[in-house]
Amino acid sequence: AVVSTQSTGVGDKVKAILIKTMGDTYLSTFNNVGKKQSSFSDALDIAEEVLTYEFDSADIAYNSFVNVVSYKPVIKATPSAANIESNDAIFTYDEVDSEVIRCYQEFTLANMIHHALKEQEASEQSARMNAMENATRNAGEMIDALQLQYNRTRQAVITRELIEIISGANALD
Repeated sequence: AVVSTQSTGVGDKVKAILIKTMGDTYLSTFNNVGKKQSSFSDALDIAEEVLTYEFDSADIAYNSFVNVVSYKPVIKATPSAANIESNDAIFTYDEVDSEVIRCYQEFTLANMIHHALKEQEASEQSARMNAMENATRNAGEMIDALQLQYNRTRQAVITRELIEIISGANALD
């Protein structure tokens, strides 16, 4: 069986990468997500757009926050309409038609996207905090090195002036 893979991305950076690597199989991108704190409404908009395409299965790839210094890439499968229909638990409390399944699929996908966006935001903030901490430490080390160089140069100038004064005094004697 031939498997056709298509991609959609969230953000400007992923767009450039996926267009180069995926070419014609790149479907769409969602810009201006991540520039401000994402909301469930953003995730719902993405889910609605993704569900306009026909697919048998879909995966969400994102960075999952582990701790302040690390995060790990995660790929999660999203339930398709066929998977939802084949689960008997969905029919437990109510009659379910195709519209209800479509709404449930949209809500589930939006939840998964929202979770992925929040994990990505946490990972990004962690990376920014790490970068700022490293920059602060490097700046402190640079200041210490420059201070040492300044003090040595100042000491050399003072020593040279003292030598000149002593040499001048000895020449007068």
